[in-house]
Amino acid sequence: MYTYLKSQKGFEGFGEHEYKALLEKMFSEADPDWASKPDIKWNFTKFIIDREGNVVARFEPTADMAEVEECIKALL
Repeated sequence: MYTYLKSQKGFEGFGEHEYKALLEKMFSEADPDWASKPDIKWNFTKFIIDREGNVVARFEPTADMAEVEECIKALL
């Protein structure tokens, strides 16, 4: 399990793209619980890997890069 896991936010942070509502509708019809599952919801999810190759953190695309930087510095 990751030591630092940010909550899933789906398409949050990408504004009101023309396909956002369509994709959310399609996903909800295919799996009503899709938004609450830990699956990757969007490209650009960031994973922090330690020197042994273990995933120690996961950040959503909307994460503040200062938080990502802080996590990396803690591992150095």
